[in-house]
Amino acid sequence: MAQWDWLVKPEKPYTWRFVRNVVIKGLALFAVVNVVFALLNPMPALGRLSLYNRVTPGRARLPYAENSDDSYSLSPLNLDAMFASHEIAGTPKAADEYRVLVIGDSSVWGVLLDTDQTLSAYLTAAQQHLTNGKRIRAYNIGYPIQSLTKDVMLLQYAMSYQPDLIVWMVTLESFAPPQQLASLLVGENPDVVRNLMNTYQIKSIGLTDPKFHTESFVDHTIIGQRRPLADLLRLQLYGPAWGITQIDQRYPRFYEPRRENFDTDVTWQGLQPQPLTTTILTFDVFEAGLKIAGQTPIIVINEPIFISHGVNSDLRYDFFYPRWAYDAYRPLLTDWTRAHNLTYVDLWDIVLSDQFTDSAVHLTPAGSKQLAARVLDTIVQTANKTP
Repeated sequence: MAQWDWLVKPEKPYTWRFVRNVVIKGLALFAVVNVVFALLNPMPALGRLSLYNRVTPGRARLPYAENSDDSYSLSPLNLDAMFASHEIAGTPKAADEYRVLVIGDSSVWGVLLDTDQTLSAYLTAAQQHLTNGKRIRAYNIGYPIQSLTKDVMLLQYAMSYQPDLIVWMVTLESFAPPQQLASLLVGENPDVVRNLMNTYQIKSIGLTDPKFHTESFVDHTIIGQRRPLADLLRLQLYGPAWGITQIDQRYPRFYEPRRENFDTDVTWQGLQPQPLTTTILTFDVFEAGLKIAGQTPIIVINEPIFISHGVNSDLRYDFFYPRWAYDAYRPLLTDWTRAHNLTYVDLWDIVLSDQFTDSAVHLTPAGSKQLAARVLDTIVQTANKTP
């Protein structure tokens, strides 16, 4: 075509020098674009650009996928994108809404549960009203991996959505120092974690941990952010499928059940039987969460765990916990929450063993509903006493 003659029929024939100059200028332009991208750091702003809550419905839980090839979700690890896709970002707080944030690990997120079978879903479905006429509406801010640091990161972000109450589901593993940086979500947001550690004087997490890397200038370029950029795009592309099906994770019909028989090993996180103290565990991270919550009431729940009756069950409750460690943890948490004037409920043994699925903390739909009923009672009591 005539308009392309300048390209296919140039006035002067192309030479290798011309090709070299084009390549050099192209590489220079690419380098400049990468430098400008790194200096501007547009990833937070790009994360907030979302089709969710606009074109497609917001997600009922933060995006996460173990089997992304067979799911309408993925794990973007960008806090702005995660919350922009969540229903809480597109739900203006109604005058009659009593807003509850539910934070915690994979049991809260709801592994092997559909979105309407999670703890927060059952809390909302109860349509419970308080004495002041407000209706309880719970939001699932849980995310897999037991780590208080991960919980505090998510809580800090979620506080902008004006919660009236926070339900914090914890277990002993959440307090283990090695667990704090075990989540990819923590590892991929080092600046956020470093700011938390410096602001709240958290000493139990080491900056020298290899999982806690320092981001270089290259990490902020387009080259360094190519995977996060692709994840942002894929998350938007999954939106219509999520909106139509409400399926964010497809689960296999059969799964390997939680272990019930154990050997005689009674170590926990590399520790031999010994007295546990608040300095051994990451209670300073927990305290940072209290400061972030400010005047917003917090209910601390020691979540249910599987209690084995199999081989060596006299030594271990389950895969996670030797009895000595868990038995020392419970009174420690009780005393600490009492000292901080927190509402605390220990629900560690309220769910029967046959209501756990593939993990010592993952519940069946029936177990999740049973837990929700107990948690709802505490929410109502606490909320009705709050001015």
